Amino acid sequence: MRRFIDLSHPVEPGMLMYPGLPAPVITDHLSRADSRAHYAEGTEFHIARVAMVGNTGTYIDTPFHRFETGDDLAALDLSALAELPGILIRAGDRGRRLDADLFERVDVAGHAVLVHTGWARHWPTEAYLQGHPFLTERAAEVLRDAGAALVGIDSFNIDDTADGRRPVHTTLLGAGIPIVEHLHGLEALPESGFRFSAVPAPVRGMGSFPVRAYASVGG
Repeated sequence: MRRFIDLSHPVEPGMLMYPGLPAPVITDHLSRADSRAHYAEGTEFHIARVAMVGNTGTYIDTPFHRFETGDDLAALDLSALAELPGILIRAGDRGRRLDADLFERVDVAGHAVLVHTGWARHWPTEAYLQGHPFLTERAAEVLRDAGAALVGIDSFNIDDTADGRRPVHTTLLGAGIPIVEHLHGLEALPESGFRFSAVPAPVRGMGSFPVRAYASVGG
């Protein structure tokens, strides 16, 4: 029997965000009470309005996020985002810097590579924003050269935020490899034998957007 595992943080008002980015604001555009005047007796609807930045909650970065000429959300083919064969990499107690040796003996070609650091345990506290695990530039190069289809992590950022070059984003997105950040629940996944999906709305002119990331196991 096929089983689905949700790997996303819900989007909600006032949620934890990257420092300096505004939290989402969710309001009524049309309340249920106000909608009653437009429909038959006993019929009502709710239409909400949300104001948020693209990097909210569990989100995907496309090449356009880093490169002006890269593919945006609408340009990515569904085959790059949905039902990808997945590999889970357990970082264990390697510390903050997750280097190339974590991936060198794994066949990642054509796979969504999800890195389980356990950092999601700090969500949604301030501790989540400090001292997070990240991939090194060399690790990103190994994943790129080995043909990874997508890379995800359950951490605050896949890069060391002290490095303004953002080498992991630059390396992966430069090769057309999408990145998913702020995953959670990776501990529930097997190391292989699952399918991973992280599909955003196809918005033109945007490079990042929240996703409902999930894995399917079995079936």
